[in-house]
Amino acid sequence: MDFVMKQALGGATKDMGKMLGGEEEKDPDAQKKEEERQEALRQQEEERKAKHARMEAEREKVRQQIRDKYGLKKKEE
Repeated sequence: MDFVMKQALGGATKDMGKMLGGEEEKDPDAQKKEEERQEALRQQEEERKAKHARMEAEREKVRQQIRDKYGLKKKEE
């Protein structure tokens, strides 16, 4: 009977204890890994914002060149 249950559930038997409210396996380095992950996410976000700011500055430079070429005035919002 146990064999039939394992076959029916496939590889999910390892996680059955967790699903039924059993103890989860504790990773001793989980806190450290989570902190590293959060730091990596923060750094990626800063890089993304810096890249966006550089691109926007380049766009504004091109816009200003077009305004100068055609004698247009910048809209003030």
